[in-house]
Amino acid sequence: MTGQANQDVGFGRPPKATRFQKGKSGNPRGRPRGRKRDIPYDHLLGQMVTIREDGRERRVTAAEAFLLQLTKKGLEGCGASARASLASIEQARVVKEENSIETLVVRLNIRSFGICCIIEDFGMAVRINPTSKENCRLELKPWIVQAAVDRMSPNHLSSADQAIVLASTRTPEKVAWPEWWAARV
Repeated sequence: MTGQANQDVGFGRPPKATRFQKGKSGNPRGRPRGRKRDIPYDHLLGQMVTIREDGRERRVTAAEAFLLQLTKKGLEGCGASARASLASIEQARVVKEENSIETLVVRLNIRSFGICCIIEDFGMAVRINPTSKENCRLELKPWIVQAAVDRMSPNHLSSADQAIVLASTRTPEKVAWPEWWAARV
């Protein structure tokens, strides 16, 4: 038995007592919360630093001091610093313009209360040319026409009324018209 137990242990085969238990996590505590791996730019650049200009000291944020140093080196002739400071100034200008222009879009749907609104809200019809006062009209959806035609099978409509229903149906080919229906698509 001891010979068999020794053969089970070796490289890539730990003793059975120390192997991961079935149904139990190998990392029971898991990854610690709150670990941040990225550099805290906002924290670093938001710190206050003291700079000296014209013999006077003043306190500014690290970001502002960085931009002032870039601008100074750019004015002294360093091309890379000049390009970097111009790019950051342009980016700050764009952000300022985006924040200063408040775009407020208000969409008002003013509806009068009537049968047209109810028919649209229940999905029985679709408004055709809604922006035109002259050509605006409702077209009935085929399911509501089908339900109405099925309900009235003992009563027949005149051919003029059938033509009106046919012209008012959005997709009349989807309606199973009864045998007594004279007007056809």
